[in-house]
Amino acid sequence: MPLRFGTLRQWHWISSAICLAGMLLFAITGLTLNHASWSEAPPRTESRQAQLPDSLQQALLASPPSGTALPAVLRQWLEDTTGQALGQSPAEWSGAELYLSLPRPGGDAWLSLDVRSGRLEYENTDLGWLAYLNDLHKGRHTGVIWQRFIDLVAIACLVFCLTGLLLLLRQTRYRPATGPLLGLGLVVPLLLALLFIH
Repeated sequence: MPLRFGTLRQWHWISSAICLAGMLLFAITGLTLNHASWSEAPPRTESRQAQLPDSLQQALLASPPSGTALPAVLRQWLEDTTGQALGQSPAEWSGAELYLSLPRPGGDAWLSLDVRSGRLEYENTDLGWLAYLNDLHKGRHTGVIWQRFIDLVAIACLVFCLTGLLLLLRQTRYRPATGPLLGLGLVVPLLLALLFIH
């Protein structure tokens, strides 16, 4: 059964409402990704060193951790010392040395702990708000929830574009310029890709 005109318009406006904020974000960050030189802010890096408390050091030496999970007491001390939420970051143990990589949108952080000496090194790099938005655009280090949101926006955009196309096709008999403009919209990107991308 073919879609009725009213149903098509309803799908069109509902999908546009769902994807409006996402489309605006992705259009703006598409420009900023394409023109990275517009805002080349220098990264801000913070470094810290700390010493593992003796009691915690002795406990870790007596019962060395293994696997990718951190002991709860060590996790708490690391978070308190660095001010960084560790989330579910997997621990990398090499003997008595711990390394944690803590990437996030718009920045990066890492920490290294030598349990034998008790020395902690921590570094946090902030690349700025533009890098944050660009990473949201790419879904880089954003987690599952944001990635599902991007999927939802992409589906809503597809519905928006396809219902818009069907609505345009229905207007070709009333507005003769619709067909040629629609053809240009489809052919020009193809020609640009064939002629200028090598």
